[in-house]
Amino acid sequence: MRTAVRSLCLSLVAASLSLSSAASAVTIDWVPVLGSGNACDGPAPAPNCYGTVASAYQISKYEVTNAQYAEFLTAKAGVLDPLALYNPNMDPVAGLNGGITQSGGTYTAVSGRESMPVNWVSFYDTLRFTNWLSNGQGTGDTESGAYTLLGGTATPANGLLVTRNVGATIFLTSENEWYKAAYYDVVSATYLDYPAGSDTATGCTAAGATANTANCDFPLGGGPGDLTAVGGYTGSASPNGTFDQGGNVFEWTEALTGLNRVLRGGSFISPQAQLGAASQSAGNGSDAFKDVGFRVASPIPEPGTGLLVMAGVLGLAGWRRRRA
Repeated sequence: MRTAVRSLCLSLVAASLSLSSAASAVTIDWVPVLGSGNACDGPAPAPNCYGTVASAYQISKYEVTNAQYAEFLTAKAGVLDPLALYNPNMDPVAGLNGGITQSGGTYTAVSGRESMPVNWVSFYDTLRFTNWLSNGQGTGDTESGAYTLLGGTATPANGLLVTRNVGATIFLTSENEWYKAAYYDVVSATYLDYPAGSDTATGCTAAGATANTANCDFPLGGGPGDLTAVGGYTGSASPNGTFDQGGNVFEWTEALTGLNRVLRGGSFISPQAQLGAASQSAGNGSDAFKDVGFRVASPIPEPGTGLLVMAGVLGLAGWRRRRA
């Protein structure tokens, strides 16, 4: 019954959202994350209690892919690539799990790797991608929009001070937005320990329809040993309908911890524990890694009939916290 109610909720809201623009080179599949104003998850008070988000929002169902990022590179990097949006390690010739090649000012997702998550992106690359989406793609600016980046260099002059601008329409997830999408069940108003809809540790296996599995733990022989196509673990969606928030690649978030930005979700080479809600990692914003990518989020548009019905359904669900 709970699963049926959740499916109804998500389908009603999805019907009221504009999921993508057919006129754009890059389209995003959005899923709604509802239950605004929810309690945070954790025994400690903020900032060590995660998942509270003040308003409903939508998040990309999948990690940003090589094909999507290659469109961005061709539009904005050009031959000289002054902002270093392309990392040479993205070329599979480097042997580091990349999936994009460069030929002059043209960038192409490698055959067979188009739907794998883009990797070798820095935190600042992800902000520029979201700015570009926000500004209509094509020749859209990368230095303004959701984020204001100063200096015209790969590492912005204001790198450690960058925060989301008011009114941003497409942006990198905050840590709380990422966490809520991965672990929060809006119907029961509880948090799960793992992002494939379970409190049981996610199994690290090959892609497929088996529930509560992910691309992880390769060094110990659990996963396939390479990135997999986004959404390939078809039986392992989060309670909110996202895929691969556990495994495949770590994902950048906006959150700043010391001089680093927070990473969440684990990767294809991570042990099971790094996929769980209790695990938090971080990286320098200028760095890029073979097992780090990202996904994007956006405010939910003005509510239509679907959202009004949804509010009534959720009102019956009640509120309760996960037991410690």
